[in-house]
Amino acid sequence: MTTIAPASPATLAPLKLLIAAPRGFCAGVDRAIEIVERALDRFGQPVFVRHEIVHNRFVVDGLKAKGAVFVEELDEVPDGAPVVFSAHGVPKIVPAAATERGLDWLDATCPLVSKVHRQAERQVEAGRHILFVGHKGHPEVIGTMGQVPEGSITLVETLDDVMALDFPADTSLAFLTQTTLSVDDTREIVAALRTRFPDINGPRAEDICYATSNRQAAVKSIAASCQLLLVIGAPNSSNSLRLVEVAERAGTPARLIQRGSEIDPTWLTGVDTLGLTAGASAPEVLVREVVDTLCQWRTVEEETITTTVENMVFKLPRQLAD
Repeated sequence: MTTIAPASPATLAPLKLLIAAPRGFCAGVDRAIEIVERALDRFGQPVFVRHEIVHNRFVVDGLKAKGAVFVEELDEVPDGAPVVFSAHGVPKIVPAAATERGLDWLDATCPLVSKVHRQAERQVEAGRHILFVGHKGHPEVIGTMGQVPEGSITLVETLDDVMALDFPADTSLAFLTQTTLSVDDTREIVAALRTRFPDINGPRAEDICYATSNRQAAVKSIAASCQLLLVIGAPNSSNSLRLVEVAERAGTPARLIQRGSEIDPTWLTGVDTLGLTAGASAPEVLVREVVDTLCQWRTVEEETITTTVENMVFKLPRQLAD
């Protein structure tokens, strides 16, 4: 345990800070950021990135400062410019359009998301209609649903959606899931799908990625010991929002913050033990920033609670391999 002295004399009781591990960057995020940085080294400025490379404003602003230009659609990329596709994945039509225009493009899609893409293609090739468990409008969902022909995949968000499904008894079905969902919620939805459609085909292992599962398990390990838990992440980060939900489901109030400056010191009233974690797109520097902010108001007794050690590394695209 490390004791960190406050920047100014503490006026309140010491604060025990339980920091969940693993937290923060996952292998897919590390890979995506490195792809943009290497593309800048190889091609020079500017390198265009379609959509936020990962859902974190701090990361995006840092890459902008190095020469990355973020756009929402491919038609915003000038002819001849290099472009990177975000870690969330894109519909098939996007790289096809980039190739047709002769653009140099790099795919930063997380390999675990790409795995779901390939599963979707195989299920359709096998003649099955896909029930895709995910959140409408999320870039990963848009990208996955864009891997297969329109009409061959149906989005399922809730248990009510499962109950509302209406397929003929002889319909061949399969299910897949977004990689950043709540482990518990997804388990309930998949169980409901199997109950309604006993012959439904599913992946051998769940699609929820190792990092999402590990971070949720880490939050569960500390939530019961905390009066409040802070999650560092962006409002549009699915995995970060799920961490808030996991804590609240355990009976612990939780707040999503992007920076230390967003913390209201009144939140700490009556709090003796505070939990802290970070979504998969949040860098460790923001964790330290939050700790430094807390030290302005309390003497912080910091302890890291580790539930598992991650050592996953993903290869870079062949265009950037050394």
